[in-house]
Amino acid sequence: MSDITSRTSNDRPDPLADRLNHPHYPRSGHYDARWTIDNQMGPHALWLLEWLAPVLGLDTLPPGARVLDLGCGKAMTSVFLAKEYDVQVTAADLWIEPAKNARRIAEAGVADRVLPVYAEAHQLPFGDGSFDAIVSIDAYQYFGTDDLYLPTLTRLLKPGGRIGVVVPALREEPDGVEPPEHLKPFWDPGFWSFHTADWWRRQWSRSGAVTVEAADWLPDGWRDWLLWSEVCAQESTEEFMAGMARDSVELLNADQGRSLGFVRVVGRRT
Repeated sequence: MSDITSRTSNDRPDPLADRLNHPHYPRSGHYDARWTIDNQMGPHALWLLEWLAPVLGLDTLPPGARVLDLGCGKAMTSVFLAKEYDVQVTAADLWIEPAKNARRIAEAGVADRVLPVYAEAHQLPFGDGSFDAIVSIDAYQYFGTDDLYLPTLTRLLKPGGRIGVVVPALREEPDGVEPPEHLKPFWDPGFWSFHTADWWRRQWSRSGAVTVEAADWLPDGWRDWLLWSEVCAQESTEEFMAGMARDSVELLNADQGRSLGFVRVVGRRT
């Protein structure tokens, strides 16, 4: 079993871990920095999950509560959920093979608490009321902007259960069909799935599926995103991920917090 919570080696300081030791995310800081880099697929998922956790009420869930981690990627957030909150996690993803996630989960020592599954967000193979909570970190924007989607997802929650997501976001909705002028050289069509906190609050509220309990902006989230991207650009051993990180560094340096950041949204099933 890998020691994914070790931040030192032979009692020597780890400069990489120290660089990523964030005062706002103490639980994430207990996880091996190399492990987080090797399993990242974008912004620092553990930091974002730790920001979401208190508003979602993860600490109030009873041991063994069932949580769906939707769009879990390489299951890093699923491992974190199991270890930090003692819940049973269904780690659902479309892009990562369950067998590969199963090995990572077993190496992390939580094979008894995390079940990896292959699932497309619009065809989730679970019954109504299966979960106490649903979590989605840096994934919901890929499928959740559809006005009709949220009611089909929240049927999986028990009455009163909560859904919480963190998504890349914009401070202000662009006017017309053009991106912000300073971001035009870097703009990808996928960025049109980025929206403001008010946009998400309105979209969830009018669905009738949840009572929105939070929809807010992460102060200085772009700085965290930039720091993480700089580290991954330097340290990622997978060239594709290193290249994505370099692209993010260019994008965020051009923006300097004017437009880009993160929003968390939490709703309770009505």
